Amino acid sequence: MHDSVWAMLNDTEKAVLRATEPEALDGLDEDELSELHDRVRRARNKYTRLYRRRAAEQVDRDATRGRAHAAHERTLVKAEAFEERLAVVSQHLARAAKASAKELKAARVAAARRNGTGAAPRGGATTGRPKATRPTGTSTKRPSTRTPVTKRASASARAAGRRKAAARDAK
Repeated sequence: MHDSVWAMLNDTEKAVLRATEPEALDGLDEDELSELHDRVRRARNKYTRLYRRRAAEQVDRDATRGRAHAAHERTLVKAEAFEERLAVVSQHLARAAKASAKELKAARVAAARRNGTGAAPRGGATTGRPKATRPTGTSTKRPSTRTPVTKRASASARAAGRRKAAARDAK
């Protein structure tokens, strides 16, 4: 992050952005990452809304969008800074969630093996024999021919026919 952007921020905003640096993120678990993600998202939303609202009000006074948006560039820079850091935290959170899901699945599989129930856990665990596969593009489920679009089209056609019949009968 540039020094000019860092100089715009107050102490609270700096603390949030410091918490999003890679060294700080590495020590966090999934719940802590989720909380940090929420904090950064709230800050990003705050500055994005503030920028849009102020710029929209300024457009009425200035009668041009360019001048109105330039007057609130500082708020836009803050919103962009939080947007960038939100992306980083989101990536770390996704990795942590994936690792957590993997651990939970491994624990579930181990528990199923210990219980000896013989039931294969969900998620594609194999029983030793190859899985039967279906050729690509085939499905056992028949697609529905009555979709909302086709229902509307047939109702529209019926109504048009009835209007024509009513017009003929009126003559």
